[in-house]
Amino acid sequence: MSTESPDAISSGRFAAFAHKTFVDYWIARFCSTFAVQIVAVAVGWQVYDLTRDPLDLGIIGLVQFLPLLLLVLVTGAVADRFGRRLVMGTAIALEFVCAAAILLVTLNGLTGPMPIFVALTGMGIARAFFGPASQSLVVNLVPQKDFANAVAWNASSWQVASIVGPVAGGLLYGVGSVVAYAVASAMFLIAFFLITRIPKPPVRGEVKKVTFSSLFDGLRYIRKEKVVLGAISLDLFAVLLGGAVALLPAYARDILHLGPWGLGILRAAPGIGAIAMGAYLAAAPIKDHAGRILLVFVGLFGLFTAIFGMSTVAWLSIVALALVGATDMVSVYVRETLLQLWTPDEVRGRVNAVNMVFLGASNELGEFRAGFMAAWIGIVPAVVFGGVAAVGVAFGWAIIFPQLRDARYLHRRG
Repeated sequence: MSTESPDAISSGRFAAFAHKTFVDYWIARFCSTFAVQIVAVAVGWQVYDLTRDPLDLGIIGLVQFLPLLLLVLVTGAVADRFGRRLVMGTAIALEFVCAAAILLVTLNGLTGPMPIFVALTGMGIARAFFGPASQSLVVNLVPQKDFANAVAWNASSWQVASIVGPVAGGLLYGVGSVVAYAVASAMFLIAFFLITRIPKPPVRGEVKKVTFSSLFDGLRYIRKEKVVLGAISLDLFAVLLGGAVALLPAYARDILHLGPWGLGILRAAPGIGAIAMGAYLAAAPIKDHAGRILLVFVGLFGLFTAIFGMSTVAWLSIVALALVGATDMVSVYVRETLLQLWTPDEVRGRVNAVNMVFLGASNELGEFRAGFMAAWIGIVPAVVFGGVAAVGVAFGWAIIFPQLRDARYLHRRG
């Protein structure tokens, strides 16, 4: 890490890419995420073609989320103890093995979904370890003044992969399921090769022996550090209450009458807004009043969600969703930068593991909340209620967590 003053924040749009190790890391992370998206789309089509049972689609998500939840105390501790680069590379290698296994069973003639569920469980385990290690590694690869820029580009790469990956997965599966899994496997191999090129980062601080008590250090730190606790829990409840992605098919078919192509536009709109905002933040990083900006943009996230919920005009709905993505990107940028720079390096992996469970829970439970409420009170009221509730969360957190509200800088001072 650089010894430059922490007060200095890089303003160069591509500052993070001046560091070769970050370039290798960024491309590796992009390739891995892109490959995961291809596999996710391909297995969804393949399993549904086999069984025609929607429950199996739910099992696909469940077997990938459960390892994240069940291994939360282990994954972060492993990243802190054994080195983030090593853990990240091992996780990518396991992802390759799982994708290759699905490829092999597909070549041999798949007759039931169980082999895919087993392979996806392995991939879920790999992602559980990959997340804390990859999130914690980036801070070791760039000087602190370039870290906010690195976070913006990381978030943008995830959004691009999340938009283009499913499209690529669908097109490749149209050519052939074997082609989709072969391309995904190749991308995992590229990611693994790039990670092996990254030199072992210097260890900062003492690497303590892992004990049963130390497994809970991430939870203890989050509970003690109100800025970090406020930022993580803010996202959890805002997305849990305000998430509307699960209901987009219903909006496309029954409310906006757009058809399947319209659903594709609706799903792409938040990502497009997020990418545009990410590019802006990379050029114009937030330098002051970080906590208040976070709270304001979470409130705007809820407002635009409510506007989308009430809209019956296609162009307004698309614009509202793009603004939902853009405001969420600001939240991601501030939250992730605060999380990494306010957290001591020796517990960063464990804190990121807890953060990933919060994020996973907010998305998964948010979809369940939206679907349950839509069945109970109707599609439009469910989305509008969620948006208004997210605005309320932003106001409530400004009162409950004054430390977060008054946090001016993305890095800790003093």
